[in-house]
This record gives sequence, structure tokens and C-alpha cells, in this order.
Amino acid sequence: MFARLELVEERYNEISNRLQDAGIICDRELYKKLMKEHKELTPVVEKFNEYKQAKGLWEEAKEILEGSFGDRDLKMMAQQQLIEAKEASESCAEELKLLLLPKDPNDDKNVIVEIRGGTGGEEATLFAASLFRMYSMYVESKQWALESLDASARELGGFKEVRFLVSGRGAYSRFKFESGVHRVQRVPETEASGRIHTSTVTVAVLVEAEEVDVVVEPADLQIDTFRASGAGGQHINKTESAIRITHLPTGLVVECQDERSQHKNKDKAMKILRAKLYEKKCMEQTEEIASQRRLQVGSGDRSEKIRTYNFPQRRVTDHRIGLTLYKLEMILDGDLDEIVDQLRAFAQAEALKGAE
Repeated sequence: MFARLELVEERYNEISNRLQDAGIICDRELYKKLMKEHKELTPVVEKFNEYKQAKGLWEEAKEILEGSFGDRDLKMMAQQQLIEAKEASESCAEELKLLLLPKDPNDDKNVIVEIRGGTGGEEATLFAASLFRMYSMYVESKQWALESLDASARELGGFKEVRFLVSGRGAYSRFKFESGVHRVQRVPETEASGRIHTSTVTVAVLVEAEEVDVVVEPADLQIDTFRASGAGGQHINKTESAIRITHLPTGLVVECQDERSQHKNKDKAMKILRAKLYEKKCMEQTEEIASQRRLQVGSGDRSEKIRTYNFPQRRVTDHRIGLTLYKLEMILDGDLDEIVDQLRAFAQAEALKGAE
């Protein structure tokens, strides 16, 4: 590990020097690329310097304790310094292991989130709306931006399905753990006997793919227009503003009818299509690796039951890591950080095991 850290530090210093070069500064693309790499290496180098400083203090204290010089007070101070420096160096070493783990290249990208009502009829669509609200409040707490892409609303206020784009640095790194089946256990308002119903909602988290990530040829697309349907809006069923795009090579179909403008619906539908094609591409590339993992946290498996929201007990349980929190209302109000942080920590621990 330390040989690798020396190489990282060497590369960091090389980039730092190059960034002072007038020729590099004038080359906008190269300068931007080097700045990005410099930013990624900075926390590693800073932590490595902390480690070396702690190691130096440890060796200094050890030398005093093993030497014949120094009075009693000096040796007592050296003993304390030895303990503190040892703890600091060990802590830095553990953090460096995490910093050196391969970074998910998608972590800083925007995401497209799809929420669909599953089993449970109207109750499932109402919980889909609850999850949409939860994620909206989480996005707001992170000061990210949320843009609705498409929604199929129900008369009682739920969603058969809803799609939205989250824009913000690190959005995928936080949302990628939400893919899967979310289960709700509660007494519906229409249930006179007070019997608890179990319903499910599926969540899919897709990376917003840029045009450079996925090349979509116009000849591979079949684009159809149709009249929007569903609840809400005087424009519904008046004009053919809704868009359906079929990607002929893969058979993928996306629809968008959220906007009154056919052009805007087409743009949003293309965002969704690119995200789905990028997801397909990534899954094909990692299929062999994924099959060898003991546990995939945030793998995007939509058939996996990942979390239960139990209203009578005010309990939320994440089944992947066995985490149970008794603060249902806070979580549904967008307080997701404790769950996400523990999922990330677990994923990092699993990655460290694999790296050993």
C-alpha cells in the first residue's frame, strides 16, 4: 500500500507543477482534466502526509524511550506521545485503505429515479407518492435540484409510476443504494377493521448518461406521438404532445407525457432512454464480477426486497445490513443520511475484504 502511496504523491506533485505551466493553463481541456485529477488525489496525499507526520512523532518518542538520555519527565512525555502517535498512524492507515479503493466512476453523476407502485393496488400507488415526497425532501436537504420527467398520477393522490432527475454533485453516490423493492406495512384509511396491509413499491436508480457515454443513432429510434392521458391538466387528451421512443436494436421503450410541449417531452424521454441504455451497458460489463460477490449493496437489483417501512411500530428496517431504526416519520421526511451512511460503510468494508 505504501509503495502505491509514494507513486500517488509523486503523481500529485507532478500535476501540481504542470498546473503552473502557462502552456497548460491556455489548454482549457487539458487544464480541466489535470485539475480534476489533482482534486481527486488531494485527500489521499493530505492523509498520507498526516500518516508520515504521526509516524515521525512515533519514531521520535521511541528513540527517546530507548535512549539513555532524558530525565524522567521527558520520558513520561515521550511515552504519551508514543501512544498518541501510534493511534493516529493506525487511524490514518485505515483511512488510506478506504481512499485507495477504486472509486465508482458514476458517483458524482446525476441520477434518474423511477418509482413504480407494485403489489397492493391503490395502497401501493399511495406509498409510491410517499417515497417521491421522501426523496424530494432529501434532495432539498442536500441542496440538489429535482426535475420531474414523467408521472402517471392516480385520482386519490398516488402514482402508478413517477420518474424524476436529481442534479447535484454526488447524487449517484447517495441514491444508488435505493434500487430495489420497498415494502410498506400499514393500515389503509379505507380499512374499517384496522387490518395491516402489506404493499410494495419498486425503485430504480439510473445514471444520467451523457451523449459521450451512450451513442444513440437516429436511425435506431422509432418515435411516436400520442395524446396524454391521466389525471390533471386541461391539455390532457387535447393535443398529441406525449412521446413514445422505441430503441429498435434493444427493444427498450420509454414514454413521456409530463409536459405540454412535444419537444420538451422528447428531450426528457431521450434522457430516460440514454440512462436505460447506459445501465444496460454497465450491467453487461460487470455481470461476471457481480456474480462473484457474496452480497451486492446498491447493485440495482429491482427484485430484491431491500427495506420495510412498518407504520404501527414506527420502524424502518434495511434488510441488506440488518439495520432497524425507530424513526419512521423522520425518514419519510427525508432524513436518509443515517441509512445511506451505514450502507456506504458496509459496502466499503466488503470492498476492503475483496481487496485483501
